Amino acid sequence: MIAHVRGQLVAKGSDDVIVDVAGIGWRVFVPRNLLDHLKAGEEVALVTHLVVREDELSLVGFGSQDELRVFEMLLRVSGIGPRTALNIMSFLSLEALRRAITSGDVANLARIPGIGRKTAERLVVDLRDKIGGVGATERIPFASLTAAEAEVMAALTTLGYSVAEAEQAVRALPDERLTVEERLRAALRYLGGG
Repeated sequence: MIAHVRGQLVAKGSDDVIVDVAGIGWRVFVPRNLLDHLKAGEEVALVTHLVVREDELSLVGFGSQDELRVFEMLLRVSGIGPRTALNIMSFLSLEALRRAITSGDVANLARIPGIGRKTAERLVVDLRDKIGGVGATERIPFASLTAAEAEVMAALTTLGYSVAEAEQAVRALPDERLTVEERLRAALRYLGGG
């Protein structure tokens, strides 16, 4: 129904943007990694998916057709709604998601906030043969992380930090044997400049 939105970005929220199109402000929910790259006052063009619910109509936007296609694939998986699909795409790049699903990396998928082991297994079973090749040129930010580092990254992105900020903070941590809580405190100190 509404396939794309092009206009001036007038405001950013924690998970959405307002795009002025000919004097009408469209609220569009976007993945966190895209949100981090958008700046108020700039012209933006987003491909969109209209979510129709009994009590709400909402737009979800992406920077590319590949991202939109993956979002729509995620929606076809039982138990995955628009918010969960958007959360998955906020936590992993297209390539990281594609690689995790095609390789059957349930543990990595289960690290995504809001995704349990059963849902991760369902993602692998339902999408393994469908998702290959999407976004194959993107780098994989989480491929070399330990379980503790991935947990810290998940906590930081849940707190509102961008994926890039979280990854930088985790990479800056000392190699000492720290608990997840100690790693998170150290990462927060790093991000706070202290």
